[in-house]
Amino acid sequence: MRTESETPDGPDQDYVYRVNRAIDHILRHLDQPLPLEVVAQAACFSPFHFHRVFRALIGETLHQFVKRLRLERALRMVAHDRKRPLTDIALACGFSSSSDFSRSFKQRYGVPPSVFDLETFRAQRREDLQASVADAEQRHLLARLPPGENPDGFEVTLRRLPARRVAYIRVLDPYRPTVVAEAAERLVRWARAHELADGQWLGYMWDDPDIVAHADCRYDVGVEIGASTATPDGEVGRFEFPPMLVAELEVRGPIDLEVRAFDWLYGTWLPSSGYVPSEQPGFEAWIGAPFAHGYEHFELFVQLPVEKRRALASS
Repeated sequence: MRTESETPDGPDQDYVYRVNRAIDHILRHLDQPLPLEVVAQAACFSPFHFHRVFRALIGETLHQFVKRLRLERALRMVAHDRKRPLTDIALACGFSSSSDFSRSFKQRYGVPPSVFDLETFRAQRREDLQASVADAEQRHLLARLPPGENPDGFEVTLRRLPARRVAYIRVLDPYRPTVVAEAAERLVRWARAHELADGQWLGYMWDDPDIVAHADCRYDVGVEIGASTATPDGEVGRFEFPPMLVAELEVRGPIDLEVRAFDWLYGTWLPSSGYVPSEQPGFEAWIGAPFAHGYEHFELFVQLPVEKRRALASS
């Protein structure tokens, strides 16, 4: 049965735009209370109507979606900042207390966070990612690069990026074949129509695929629009990123080179760098237009937003 948020050709694009506005609000304020009324207002819906539309398009209620994102953010923090107290992580992710966090964590993962086997969990997620590759002979290309190894000679450049305004198309479950490339083609057409195709093209994943189920991941194809007055609408949204510090690597080669670049950044460079990931997505900053060199060779900069590791309070 078709929901009221769908047309014969798929979801109503105005509804997609407004639900994406709600998700953008959630991402900016995940560490704060997110009552239905406030999130619905960000999407220009009544609370009752928004609740029904959000669940129809996303497959979760707002409450389920927010709690899942908070738990996944907490897991990411634990993975990359193991000395940070769980109470600090709980509050930074929007839980009211450490007991609220532990209770929610156990409901979702079956055990308290203090005994959760994160490494086994992440290994299973990586195996799931490898299994998603249709060609079995190519699956080894997504194998994790062991910590300490750097066969590609990666070297990090730290860069401070200014605030950026981005027009984007959001792709849910981005590991499905062709969906990201098709979204990029649609955004290129939009950008050309608005004389914005010469801007910096970006791809960015809001979720860590080593933690988040791949069907729940969200990937945006974006283009920087500067001070343009062009108004995104329909499936094209707009997001404003704050200034940030990024650890940057240049990648020119096949997809497995990019996978190793992220693995090396997270597994080898980050633990000894004095930095931790900030609460921004990891970026692909394309050299030219997205997929300008085809679908097997990529030329881009991998950019991992980072911040200084917090010093532990003395007892």
